[in-house]
Amino acid sequence: MKMKLMRVVLAGCAFGLLLLAGCGAESGTSSRVEDTGAGDSTETDAGSGDTVETDAGSGSGDTVETDSGSGDTAEADADAGDTATSDGSGDGSGDTTGVEPPHPIGISDFTVFFGRDRTVRLYVPASAPRSPRALVVVLHGGGGEGLGVSELGGHPLAEFRTVADREGIVIAYPEGSTARDGRLGWTDCRSDNLQASTDDDAGFLQTVVETLAVDYDLPAERRFMAGGSNGGQMTLAYAAVAAETLGGIATSNANLPEAPRPGRCTDGPVRPIAALLVHGGADTVMPFEGGCVANFGGGCARGSVIGAEATRDAFLLLNGLPNTPTTSLTVEVAPDDAGTAERFVYAGPTPVVWWRMNGAGHPIASRAIQTATTAAAGAQNRDVEFAEIAWSFFAAQLPTP
Repeated sequence: MKMKLMRVVLAGCAFGLLLLAGCGAESGTSSRVEDTGAGDSTETDAGSGDTVETDAGSGSGDTVETDSGSGDTAEADADAGDTATSDGSGDGSGDTTGVEPPHPIGISDFTVFFGRDRTVRLYVPASAPRSPRALVVVLHGGGGEGLGVSELGGHPLAEFRTVADREGIVIAYPEGSTARDGRLGWTDCRSDNLQASTDDDAGFLQTVVETLAVDYDLPAERRFMAGGSNGGQMTLAYAAVAAETLGGIATSNANLPEAPRPGRCTDGPVRPIAALLVHGGADTVMPFEGGCVANFGGGCARGSVIGAEATRDAFLLLNGLPNTPTTSLTVEVAPDDAGTAERFVYAGPTPVVWWRMNGAGHPIASRAIQTATTAAAGAQNRDVEFAEIAWSFFAAQLPTP
């Protein structure tokens, strides 16, 4: 079913924060698996008394315990079965009425007019057709995958649909703009990305967010954005432009730009924003240490970025947080992958959570969708599910009833 939403939008919407632009090299072949846990446990002493325990499998019984802080105990689920759950009824404020839902249940496409028609793929779970708990806008990477990342079994970002069924949330997959190389991507905050289109993707995404917010009566604190690679960079750019329209962001393998565009991309967000940042420690496509993005042909045509740690530190500064983590956690349930996954929590009113995937390259971390290792992209971390840890973080930001 296709619907067209027409809206008059002011031209020239401002762009992002100290962000950067998109890289296009996505992973290799993917396949879906049900469980990759192997029963290994890891214990790490990172501080002075906090115990953090994580079930990192969905039925595998793998436990990872970390002593990392100041006396508090917390639990986190790093995979697909045991995160914060709901009864499937959204906010419970209208899903049993006879009112027609704003969008069809299941997968459907609708069109947003922003200078031209642009497509958004929407997933609405049967559990919450009218009043979902939240909206998560998920952005594909560069390189041409586009809306294909929404196909279950084919891409880690499609696992947000699995989360949606369990949690009663709506997932939107907007389609990016066509870059100068003819492939889909996003025009983020890099001023030196010679491949980017001239489209105002931040303005388009703000229209998508605001349209769905009206459709489902969702305040800003119940709207979130996540993305991988160039989609992660666009998520960072959107946070710079319109942080006030979201309750939080999550990115996989995305750094802020070395040379941001003027305006919001340089000045940064108007307010703090909760951020979960995930990066492969051996990523050379979106370099962990910073540098040229997807520089396969040389010449740095896609611009350059600062490093993953510097990107984390920028959000710590924005959110007024110390650079010492409150707690840390090591997850190792797939001993045959690239290495362990380490989580560092910087607690506060507007928290930052930073994951370092040791030995991993550019593919999005996933236990359900295995991505083949390639020379260009590197290896995948299979200890955690990006969609699950992103939603666990988002759910913690939701207002309490």
